[in-house]
Amino acid sequence: MPALAFVDLETTGATATHDRITEIGIIAVDDDGTVREWQQLVNPGMRIPPFIEQLTGISNAMVADAPPFEAIADETLRRLEGRLFIAHNARFDYGFLKSEFKRLGIDFRSTVACTVKLSRALYPEHHRHNLDSLIERHGLRAEARHRALADAQLIHQFWQKIHAERSDADIAAALSKQNARPSLPPHLEAGILDDLPDGPGVYFFYGENDLPLYIGKAKDIRQRVLSHFSADLRSAREMALAQQVRRIDWLVTAGEIGALLRESALVKQLQPTQNRQLRKNEEVCTWMLVDEGQGWLRPQLVLADDIDFGLATACYGLFKNAKEANAILRQLAESHNLCDMLIGQQPMKPGKPCFGHQIRRCKGACVGKEPLAKHTMRLMTALTGLKLVSWPFPGPAVIREGDEVHLINGWRYLGTAKAESELAELLDGPHPTFDRDTYKILAKHVGRMSPLPPGNFRSS
Repeated sequence: MPALAFVDLETTGATATHDRITEIGIIAVDDDGTVREWQQLVNPGMRIPPFIEQLTGISNAMVADAPPFEAIADETLRRLEGRLFIAHNARFDYGFLKSEFKRLGIDFRSTVACTVKLSRALYPEHHRHNLDSLIERHGLRAEARHRALADAQLIHQFWQKIHAERSDADIAAALSKQNARPSLPPHLEAGILDDLPDGPGVYFFYGENDLPLYIGKAKDIRQRVLSHFSADLRSAREMALAQQVRRIDWLVTAGEIGALLRESALVKQLQPTQNRQLRKNEEVCTWMLVDEGQGWLRPQLVLADDIDFGLATACYGLFKNAKEANAILRQLAESHNLCDMLIGQQPMKPGKPCFGHQIRRCKGACVGKEPLAKHTMRLMTALTGLKLVSWPFPGPAVIREGDEVHLINGWRYLGTAKAESELAELLDGPHPTFDRDTYKILAKHVGRMSPLPPGNFRSS
């Protein structure tokens, strides 16, 4: 039997790049069957949230005098090196340890086995494979759930159960399938598979001369990046991209909103050759209604970047250019019997009918056959479906997502901060132009926005 390490961690949260380890439990099993157990509380250097304290039973007081990870890194590494790393939902524990070692300049790598995946492969007739389900199904002995060593002991017990109930060949096949390496483009190092994070963020493909080829966003960076190179998913475009990529980089975010905002901003900044959708849109425009008196409201086309989008400003539609905006307005004129002159699609000629009236589409507001106010009501009805969400705050607002705060003002994304000093820099820095893609992202999450009180930002 190869040397094994059954591992479980308790942490301050679920994000390896931000949260930290509070307890380590390792059961080392040598080639000759010798078993050695080790458990160590760890001072995470940050507060443990109350619900995590309640879940694990590990309090801030318990870790106050515990050593930080750097003090036990050598001991941890000694107990893991050269062993098969076995854990339940293994990428969680493996990812946290890789992040902790990386902060110390140590590149930790190991062959990993996940007992969740093993259970699914060996017992496909069951739907649940969490640790509590395994305890009930296999009669495992749980003495202190959600403590590191106790959970590592449960994983060890499950390993012993499968070796008693399944053949070595079946277990070997399940392990081999887990550790099958996805096919990567020839110019990429295989080690990147261990480095790709599981969380949300933005990823970058670079080509020759380190030029950006493609920028994408993902809920799971690792899964999304590997999907680009999956043979059964490749289109001709994906295959061409795979042949060109020479380097992959990524930016981890606290959540999906941050990934969307950064992707949109970075595509416009770096102009990667393969991104076709999120291009710069300096000519984006919208319709506003100008009061000409006597009940007549006339559509006026304005550049979106010239508008503050406040509550008093009603805007209709976001168009990539004036040509698109006018084409949409002409469609509305046909479907709602609007006057070409009154909506600015034909020069005004007092006393003369518009072209639409001549073909019996316009109801005659241009020649006094219909009250201007009635025409205006029909125009506003036509524009209703295009109405933009007004900016609901008198000044900047924030969206809090994990440990990040996204700063927005008038639908313009100013940036993301993790500390008050960073937020102040964003507020004082140059403000970006209005961006249609950013508006579309933020309008979907307006319910999560809150006004920014002066001097009231907290990094926690």
